[in-house]
Amino acid sequence: MNHFLDLSQIDKKELRNIVEEAKRRKKKYSIKKKVSVTESSNAQDKLLLMIFEKPSTRTRLSFDLAMRQLGGQTIVMNANDMHLGKGEESIEDTAKVISSFSDIVMFRTFSHKSLLELSNLLNIPLINGLTDHSHPCQLLSDVLTFEENKGSIKGAKVAWIGDGNNVTNSAIEAAVQFDFQLNISCPKGYMPSKKTLDWADKKNGKINIIQDPKKAVAGVDAIMSDKWISMGDKVNVKQKKKALKDYQANKKMMNLASKDAIFMHVLPAARGEEVSAEIIDGKQSVVWHQAENRLHGQKAIIDWCLD
Repeated sequence: MNHFLDLSQIDKKELRNIVEEAKRRKKKYSIKKKVSVTESSNAQDKLLLMIFEKPSTRTRLSFDLAMRQLGGQTIVMNANDMHLGKGEESIEDTAKVISSFSDIVMFRTFSHKSLLELSNLLNIPLINGLTDHSHPCQLLSDVLTFEENKGSIKGAKVAWIGDGNNVTNSAIEAAVQFDFQLNISCPKGYMPSKKTLDWADKKNGKINIIQDPKKAVAGVDAIMSDKWISMGDKVNVKQKKKALKDYQANKKMMNLASKDAIFMHVLPAARGEEVSAEIIDGKQSVVWHQAENRLHGQKAIIDWCLD
């Protein structure tokens, strides 16, 4: 049984195979036949249960459509639809019910601890749709997007500027697993997980912490960013935005990167905060490619989990 919980937990070769499978399936995708099943898969006639404790546009659409294109079906449940985490039913009992009715589960939640606890109780595959610690599905589609626009990501230079959040943690893991350099520039107090950084260091990852964002983006092939204030953040918003004001991806920042550098963003975006409108809507932006590639990445992930 294959869980897809974090990039650090999956063999490098397996991750590369998943990306290549996403590329292969994307070639057979027809935008005019969005629910057509183009070929057989491990998800044929299977049920994907999607549990959303934290809502999302791209995650909901991409997983739902991915499963349909693989020949399977989906059921969506949110926090109000079930007993999970409410104390009315033990998580052990809930896991038994989920396992008996479903073939695979996608869980998008606030707590990474909840994800790990559920993974230990299910006897079917579990996919991390996002937690407060990581967002591996996003980074898989980001690698796919980078390679479509720039060629192999191996040996590339990527900069992350802004808030050091769950996506940053997955970017660190991706840098190690896909062998690229990652420059991280975040203000003090908003750094990514020390545990993840220590893991990357033990794996001899090419991770550079550079306080000055201008130095971090110098000559890189891609600049990555995310919202400064995420859903559920329990922070002083005014204080956080003040700390991050010099970490905006704008024309000056992009001019310091390589001439053909691309701009990547998880979405949704706050124009005028972490990124200027001229960058996210400009020619160097590949954010809409990233969003579309969630679909193709999800198909490959689901198929791998059910192998």
